[in-house]
Amino acid sequence: MGASLYGCDIADAREIIPLRPATRLPGAPAFVRGLINIRGTIVTVMDLGLRLDPKRGPTKAGSILVVRHNDRVVGLIVDRVEDVRALTTIVDGADAGVKGGAAGIVKGIATSNDATVVILDLGALIKQVLL
Repeated sequence: MGASLYGCDIADAREIIPLRPATRLPGAPAFVRGLINIRGTIVTVMDLGLRLDPKRGPTKAGSILVVRHNDRVVGLIVDRVEDVRALTTIVDGADAGVKGGAAGIVKGIATSNDATVVILDLGALIKQVLL
């Protein structure tokens, strides 16, 4: 998202689809774009950039990363999907000192090719969206 790199467990990723319009939900937070239908499954779509940085405007171009955690499926609007890489967490989320929009949803921090990657806790993120 923007200049920052975020990662998640590949086991949670189901598919990547092109960005498409979502049906807005009245009373939902601004970062919840709405609902889409993916082959008969109704999926809640969240703008990850807006969730992590409320001052940022809605994401206008990108992809939807469809993720599954337990029995829940959510679409995350992202600017781009970079790569699949094996990462080793170097700082646990509890020790990362993360503040702002990412607080409470960071599993840890890792490095890849000299870049810092924030590893997101998709379970915590999905709970926030679907409650």
